[in-house]
Amino acid sequence: MSLFRPLRSLRFLPLLVLLAVPAAAHVLNTDLSKLSRTEIFWTYLQLGFTHIIPLGFDHILFIISLYILEPRLKPVLMQATAFTVAHSITLGLAMYGFIQPPSSVIEPIIALSILFVAIENIITDKLNPWRLVIVFGFGLVHGMGFASALTGLGLPQKDYFGSLISFNVGVELGQVSVILLCWALVGRWAADKSWYKQRVVIPVSVVIGLIAAYWTVERVFFA
Repeated sequence: MSLFRPLRSLRFLPLLVLLAVPAAAHVLNTDLSKLSRTEIFWTYLQLGFTHIIPLGFDHILFIISLYILEPRLKPVLMQATAFTVAHSITLGLAMYGFIQPPSSVIEPIIALSILFVAIENIITDKLNPWRLVIVFGFGLVHGMGFASALTGLGLPQKDYFGSLISFNVGVELGQVSVILLCWALVGRWAADKSWYKQRVVIPVSVVIGLIAAYWTVERVFFA
């Protein structure tokens, strides 16, 4: 195989570079005290979804990194479920005040988790069973990141637990949407190709790894 063939697949990757642009913050211009429980549920469901799409660029990259190594739906959905369970735990603990993770520590670790998975994609040829454990651990960290965003918005006192659950459901729907989009664009037709590793996994992982490395430096030294 020509050395330049994998590089040609980079032609569709510049869009990923846009993900390095800092995300806009959530804005909640609603008086929650005037909303019904159902309206609160839908409000926080939408906030959870938009925290991933389009605002959660780092989380999108993490999900893409999980997907591309083994692009069948079942393995990646198992990883996404482990990730969701984990981030739900720490998000709940943080919102109820049991833990107070400093964003100055959490945000660089989130960037490092993306870099770790990207590097693993490059150096391994198959999905190892222990990745579920790694993903669960990273999910605990990402949940603390979700908490920092949700703390800024606040939760309504009359339905604190319900709004927390609906936010989590929205996050999960956002993650599943990213997975299904990846499957439709790449996994459905390219996963079984002999060139999949060289032309998709490695180039995409290199770009994601570079972005994650940039984020790590930025969050450690310039945050």
